[in-house]
Amino acid sequence: IHDFHPKENKFIFSTSYPVYTQIPYSKQNLYEMDLTDFSLDTIWKDKQYSGWVQYSPEGDQLLVQGGPLCFGEVGQNVSEGQIPNNYDGQLYLFNPHTEEVKSLTYDFAPAVSSAKWFNEDEIYIRVNERDYVNLYRYEVDDQEFEKLNLKVEVLGHIDFAKHEPFAVYSGTSISTPEQLYYLNLKKEKNQLVDKPKKLNNVEFGNTKEWNFTNKEGRTIYGRVYYPPNYNEDKEYPVIVYYYGGTSPVSRSFDGRYPKNIWTSNGYIVYVLQPSGATGFGQEFSALHVEGWGKEQTSDIIEGTKKFLEAHPSADEDNVGAIGASYGGYTTMFLQTQTDIFKTAVSHAGISSISSYWGEGYWGYSYNAVAAYDSYPWNNKELYVEHSPLYNADKFSDSNSILLLHGTADTNVPVGESKQFYAALKILDKDAEMVLVKNQNHWVVGHSERIKWHHTIMSWFAKELKGQPQLWKNMYPEKYLK
Repeated sequence: IHDFHPKENKFIFSTSYPVYTQIPYSKQNLYEMDLTDFSLDTIWKDKQYSGWVQYSPEGDQLLVQGGPLCFGEVGQNVSEGQIPNNYDGQLYLFNPHTEEVKSLTYDFAPAVSSAKWFNEDEIYIRVNERDYVNLYRYEVDDQEFEKLNLKVEVLGHIDFAKHEPFAVYSGTSISTPEQLYYLNLKKEKNQLVDKPKKLNNVEFGNTKEWNFTNKEGRTIYGRVYYPPNYNEDKEYPVIVYYYGGTSPVSRSFDGRYPKNIWTSNGYIVYVLQPSGATGFGQEFSALHVEGWGKEQTSDIIEGTKKFLEAHPSADEDNVGAIGASYGGYTTMFLQTQTDIFKTAVSHAGISSISSYWGEGYWGYSYNAVAAYDSYPWNNKELYVEHSPLYNADKFSDSNSILLLHGTADTNVPVGESKQFYAALKILDKDAEMVLVKNQNHWVVGHSERIKWHHTIMSWFAKELKGQPQLWKNMYPEKYLK
């Protein structure tokens, strides 16, 4: 069920079905049902790329949220030869009577994550914009976007009053945990409702923007987190973090990879947004398609080298990298392409693109975007040369890696870490693997999550600080007799 008609006793719902012989491997039917007699009108049928739909306030038009491919070329804004990244959220106006389609976000760089058609004149849009999550107002008549001034850098949940110009929202910022605000949409006034009080006495280090221009001439955005009481005359080990896939690393306070906790343990943390991320415009996000590590690893290596050169306090001999999922894949691949990372941590990484592609529903469906129309039989170079497993012999003798994986992972099967671990051990490389029993793609069990976090911290302490005791306490050597 998508939406209920604001004026009449009708609602819109969709059905979908698999089509394994055609990207994106499913099709959508969209219907409107009249609840007075249960009659059906078909809005569209056998639609290749699906969309999420809501009525206009008068019910005569539809607001459709989907990717750049949702309506063919209508929403695509990329250079010739590029394939759009269909995870880059867009908005469309669809007239169900004439089937006319108009892209509202064709020239709008931020990626749409949700939208609310508030009244006849205004649509409110939650977007990923670089590493921010912002709220925009779209004026329907003027066809203009206006960013609203919020008190958070990463907008979380937002809920709108039904008939009045008010909303409530939650959100965080780099050094600010989740807060709740009341928003007057007309006056754009924010009123704090509630915030945690337990962190009032916690000291955070400074955070600054740090961008660079890559060798292709593109600006790669990033930021640096400094430890509390940072002294530029001292040297600090460095942790480099990225997603490396299609979503940028937001400026949120919390998360599974807590940059503020890393800095409190004496690390400088460099976060960057490699080519292919959404929220920077369609041409930038399209670099993710059929890339599989090419653009991302190049940016991370180039950016890290430039970052170290610009920061004398960063210890270039003790630099670590960490990423998860596609970022875990990126981490594995990085360690076969460079020796600048003394160590790395890969959680739920992909070591063989071909086995990941064929091992479950997520692999082949994700590759409908990431490896558009490329398969192991028609693009062996991508599936082999871009896979860490097939590059394992290039893993530097001076590097090390920790592989983390949940044994019940239905997104990236645990075999992706196991086979890379086996390859590195056969090649006598420095690798360890920790499997988290009965955990899926995200480690969410409380005790498992705590131990998983300490595993990462103890590994970096051992490899980057020369402090192995915590690791040895957690994972003492065992010998079979």
